[in-house]
Amino acid sequence: MPRRRQAVKRPTPPDARYGDASVTKFINYVMTRGKRGLAESMVYRAFDIVKDKTGQEGVEIFRVALNNVKPSLEVKSRRIGGATYQVPVEVRQERRTMLAMRWLIGFSRTRAERSFSERLAAELMLASKNEGPSIKKREDTHKMAEANKAFAHCRW
Repeated sequence: MPRRRQAVKRPTPPDARYGDASVTKFINYVMTRGKRGLAESMVYRAFDIVKDKTGQEGVEIFRVALNNVKPSLEVKSRRIGGATYQVPVEVRQERRTMLAMRWLIGFSRTRAERSFSERLAAELMLASKNEGPSIKKREDTHKMAEANKAFAHCRW
C-alpha cells in the first residue's frame, strides 16, 4: 500500500491479431523469462488448433472458457482471538480474470499433450464446455466458500 498516492492503473493495450486486451493479458501470463514472441505464437497457435477442432473462432472459445472459469466467491484467512477462520468474500472483477487465467495456464502446463499449444487448446475446449480441472478448481473454491458461510459475519 503506497503511503503517498494511489498507484496509477495503466491500461492494457489490445493484442495485434484480435484487438482484445484480455488476450494481451493472457499472453503476458503465459510469458516466461520475458519471451513475448514465443508466448504470442503459442497462444495464437492454440487458438488456431481450437478453430480447427471446433469450427468456431479460437478467441470466442477463449472468452467463453474464461467466463466459465471465473470464480465469484473465495475464502480468505482471518485471525480472530487466536483462531483462524476461513471467511468467504466476493472476488473483485480484476482478480476473477487473473485467477481464471492463472488456473487455465497452470492446468494446461500439467496436461500430457506434446506441445503447450495443444495442451492450452485442449484445456480451453474443456473449460468452454464446463468440464476439466480448471472448472473443478472453481467449483472447489465455491464449495469452500459455501461451507464457511457461517463465518461471513467476520468479514472486514
